[in-house]
Amino acid sequence: MAEDNSYESILCVKPEVHVYRIPPRASNRGYRAADWKLDEPAWSGRMKITAKGKIAFIKLEDKNSGELFAQAPVEQYPGCAVEAVTDSSRYFVVRIEDGNGRHAFIGLGFADRGDSFDFNVALQDHFKWVKQEGELAKLEASQSSAPKLDLGFKEGQTIKISIGNIKKKDSAGAKSRPVGGGLLPPPPGVKAGGLLTPPPGQQTAPATQTNTAPLVDFGSPISAAQPATDVWGDFTSAGSNSSNETVKSGWVQF
Repeated sequence: MAEDNSYESILCVKPEVHVYRIPPRASNRGYRAADWKLDEPAWSGRMKITAKGKIAFIKLEDKNSGELFAQAPVEQYPGCAVEAVTDSSRYFVVRIEDGNGRHAFIGLGFADRGDSFDFNVALQDHFKWVKQEGELAKLEASQSSAPKLDLGFKEGQTIKISIGNIKKKDSAGAKSRPVGGGLLPPPPGVKAGGLLTPPPGQQTAPATQTNTAPLVDFGSPISAAQPATDVWGDFTSAGSNSSNETVKSGWVQF
């Protein structure tokens, strides 16, 4: 893998670890920590896990001076660079490299079980992040290569929107309007013509016959032998007769 020039981050630091010389693997069943001389470690010091880009580095350093004793680049976990033993959770087999193409397998042990748990989790979290970054890069590449949809309007293109609810509301409002311009119906006992009905038990007087003869005849000359009479006499008598009949019928004359 090409060297990444990004910054280096620290994932985990443990102040005390032990390094063991391990015998060659006898079978494909895996390594066993019981085959090592656990009471005689070959080296003891500080362990630091760093990450630079997608690669993690297990660095073994001197406690006091910080001088690098060995380091193991890890490109995949679990993998051949770091392998757990079959009989304990505190010991691992690590593949170290010198930078010149040479490598060797050593045993790495922790005095506390919690330290070995932190070591395991730090590597798992890093490569989980690497996997997510790879999936995100593939998704962005597929989206950029896919043809983009053109959802804009073309020149001269129009759309038509039909709103049907407005017509229904208008027709419903027209039906609910009162007939007659909002006028109230006449009170009971009044006809449509606006005349009051007479009180119960009384009858209306018959209509007075209209005299079709002219009230005043200005065309015929008055005879000299005829005595002088009031020309409005017939009108007065007709008015007095109609008023008398009106009073008799029970209506009040105004």
